[in-house]
Amino acid sequence: MLDVTVIEDPEAAAVSLDPIRARLLAELAGGPASATMLAGKVGLPRQKVNYHLKALERHGLVELDGERRKGNVTERMMRATAASYVISPLALAAVQPDPDRFRDQLSARWLLALGARLVRDVGSLITGATKAHQRLATYALDGEVRFASAADRAAFIQELTAGVSALIRKYDAGDTEEGRDHRIVVAVHPTLKTPPTPELDQQTSRPVDRQNQ
Repeated sequence: MLDVTVIEDPEAAAVSLDPIRARLLAELAGGPASATMLAGKVGLPRQKVNYHLKALERHGLVELDGERRKGNVTERMMRATAASYVISPLALAAVQPDPDRFRDQLSARWLLALGARLVRDVGSLITGATKAHQRLATYALDGEVRFASAADRAAFIQELTAGVSALIRKYDAGDTEEGRDHRIVVAVHPTLKTPPTPELDQQTSRPVDRQNQ
């Protein structure tokens, strides 16, 4: 099982966004299970669960882990192909964000467009590297910093921009034919507090609103 995989196909994206199927993916990410086992967890008949599992299997989101005999019945044990999934902007190719349309280093929406392109490009690179049975050379840096003031934040951005720009000028090989282009993305944004995990309705897999009960 992969830790994370990117969904690029529009139909696969639509399948994964169905609440029941998303719930089945979450259950199978925890370990292999049969339609009978899943039926009790999601509150649906086994035949209904089988229908949803076949849809997920057709799009490569779940796969056969093995079979087991239970009485006179042979059960198919299914597993998720990844622990988590990310939907690529390629699934909405006609309306995917284009960060080259405008550039504004202080725009949150431009940052979002850059993030979407990052998901799209790295997802496609992973797909290509997997098919070629090759490793993909990447690097990421993640950290947090608390600024004492807006002025400190502005100074940090200025130094960060100058430092990264200097490194780019130093190592950019220009027209070297043997080299390979790499994209560099540096982002700074406020830290998002993790919201509490919502309680899900067993029948619909939708968040439960206790205030209206």
